Amino acid sequence: MGRKMEWAARADHMKGVPRKMVIMAVGAFAKVVANFLNTASVHNADTLINLVRSRPPGVPLISVSNHMSTLDDPVMWGFRGFPTMDAELARWVLAAEDICFKNSILSYFFRVGKCIPITRGGGIYQEHMNEALERLSDGAWLHTFPEGKVSQEDAPIRRLKWGTASLIVRAPVTPIVLPIVHRGFEEVMPENFLFGRRPPVPLFNKRISIVVGEPIEFDIPKMRQMAIFMSRDSLLPGMGWPSTTPCGLDEAAQRCLYSSISDKIRTVMESLRIFGKSVLK
Repeated sequence: MGRKMEWAARADHMKGVPRKMVIMAVGAFAKVVANFLNTASVHNADTLINLVRSRPPGVPLISVSNHMSTLDDPVMWGFRGFPTMDAELARWVLAAEDICFKNSILSYFFRVGKCIPITRGGGIYQEHMNEALERLSDGAWLHTFPEGKVSQEDAPIRRLKWGTASLIVRAPVTPIVLPIVHRGFEEVMPENFLFGRRPPVPLFNKRISIVVGEPIEFDIPKMRQMAIFMSRDSLLPGMGWPSTTPCGLDEAAQRCLYSSISDKIRTVMESLRIFGKSVLK
């Protein structure tokens, strides 16, 4: 369904009116859930707000976060002071096709709301990853959940999928990568609330904590050369990726590079998780 509705994701679709209406409505919902039904505290919010509002022209932004519930996006953007209802500034986000694009109505809603359908398990070269690259080429803001699925356990950040790392490498201009870790959404929208199902509406009187880190620096040319060197003797079986990519890496080198980038992001996210538990109690 998602593939048939790329037209709905265009900024000029019906002069942008549906997008503005959806972003405003969803933004208002996020504000209510984060600030009135619950209490949200944010550490280092200014770094996120400044990057969303005024990063260098043409430089894309990728924010990455853990995934605690199906409400993380949009409610994590509902905190006070954030331009949640601005359709121009709103993030693009990779969204699970099997959840958000199950029928035509949902597909249209999420497409207009700047969501890009991703098939979980479909690999880093699936069709809509190219759409994500196009948005990054436009200098846009893209949010990803690199863990790949919701986990409500109070546990270390899991091994990250390589899709986000591949976007960082393949983007024409290397994106600013901003890590974010949150907790509390697992109480606002628990997966197993009643008879193993989520509640029909968000729960209230909960505390949401959001920790925004500092941008992660990546020296991609240096990391690319290191990946080529480290992968020379690789005996891992192939996964059918393109043998040569625009960045000139064979599959073994790509896997080495994406793994090292993902490990670096995961390490930073885990340090933010530990910091958040100790400071934002």
